[in-house]
Amino acid sequence: MDQDGADDDEEDLDTEMQTEADIALEKMMHEVKAAKNARDIAKLMDSSEMQGILKDIDRYQSSSEPKGTEVSGMVEDDPEYQLIVKANAITVAIDNEILVVHKFIRDHYEPKFPELETLVANPLDYSRTVMRIANQEDITKVHLDDILPAATVMVVVVTGTTTEGRSLTEGEWKACEDACNLETELDRAKAKIIQYVESRLTFIAPNLSAIIGTSTAAKLMGQAGGLTALSKMPACNVQVLGKSKTLNSALSSATNVKNAGYIYYSPFVLSLPVEIRKKAQKMLAAKISLAARIDRVHSYPDGSFGRKVREDVEKKMEKLLEPPPQKNIKALPAPLEAPKKRRGGRRARKEKELYAVSEMQKLKNRVQFGVEEEEVMMYGESAGLGMLGQNVSGVGAGRIRAAQAKERNRGKISNRNAARLAQYGASQSRNGGLSTAGTATSIAFTPVQGIELADPTAAAAKVKAANEKYFGSGGFFNVSKKQ
Repeated sequence: MDQDGADDDEEDLDTEMQTEADIALEKMMHEVKAAKNARDIAKLMDSSEMQGILKDIDRYQSSSEPKGTEVSGMVEDDPEYQLIVKANAITVAIDNEILVVHKFIRDHYEPKFPELETLVANPLDYSRTVMRIANQEDITKVHLDDILPAATVMVVVVTGTTTEGRSLTEGEWKACEDACNLETELDRAKAKIIQYVESRLTFIAPNLSAIIGTSTAAKLMGQAGGLTALSKMPACNVQVLGKSKTLNSALSSATNVKNAGYIYYSPFVLSLPVEIRKKAQKMLAAKISLAARIDRVHSYPDGSFGRKVREDVEKKMEKLLEPPPQKNIKALPAPLEAPKKRRGGRRARKEKELYAVSEMQKLKNRVQFGVEEEEVMMYGESAGLGMLGQNVSGVGAGRIRAAQAKERNRGKISNRNAARLAQYGASQSRNGGLSTAGTATSIAFTPVQGIELADPTAAAAKVKAANEKYFGSGGFFNVSKKQ
């Protein structure tokens, strides 16, 4: 059966488990407030069924004949087995009765001490505390150390001295006292039944008791309706037996675990960490279902199968609790001692030139001893120029010359385009001269003579004379054009 199918079966079983007893319990919860006496709504303790079970338990416990370890024939035909099944079933009813009586005590003792129900949550501890405080005015004189923890006692005493509650009337206190006594009787009857069932279950279901314990095994059998009914249940339904249902008991269900029943709250599962309890619950449910079928046909009457299964489950739980294996530390690979392959060629030289230090950078990083270097200001900070611009033995002599553009890299123009530009008067601009603008005029305005005629070609002649002075053939050298 896959996990999805198992979850669906759990939900279906949880819906079916809303029995008539649960409906009756909810009805009694609504009737608690109007009841005057706790025994009017909680009638289980005085019922003939309860008294008959307690008498049969006393009879079997006082019997001098020891019960054998083997059962022949149908186990359901044994009268003591039938008593065990009835006792298991009635323990669930006792728990419901205790909840009803506890709500009755809370509602009727609230006028005296309304804060007590929030300080003491356990029903039995609450009833014992009510019996000890009773109707006294000075709560500091009440001895509660043997009932509650020291921290709880201190809180109860401090709160009791500042409470706004009133004293109960004689009739109100009498009803609370009777309810507390009834709750104590129910608790004692439950303890007696559980003790008897645990002592007798080893010969009826030895393997089941060895796996999960006699107490939990008795609860499972009682909830399922006997050993035969338990053996017919699938494992996915066994694990939800005893699942607490939401009742109108005014108690919080925020901490309830989904599908947590008797197996989840067994001592073995509760001893495990929270993160693996659900896994342990499912594993034990499968083994319990198998052990119930074995006990049903009286195989392994000594319980050897159950003990072996319990050991296997414990080993698997220990395996789950083991820490993960540590990662192996991988050593670094040994370095290659072979000489590095160095490639040459144009590509390698270009790559070296890209990251090489230029001569100008070398001069900038070099400082001559005893000579102060020049500094320039850049973005509010000074930067030294080193030996740039210093004439020291021919190293870095002269000024820094800008890079000269090569003639072959200059843009060229075809003869056809050159002739076309010459037609539009652009030939002089192409050769370095100036052309007369179309808006030029020969009239000039002067402050001395007013309107004066000017020669438009005079400016061009002046520029030509200046160019011949610096770029003429009479300079340092003349580079003639190739023929």
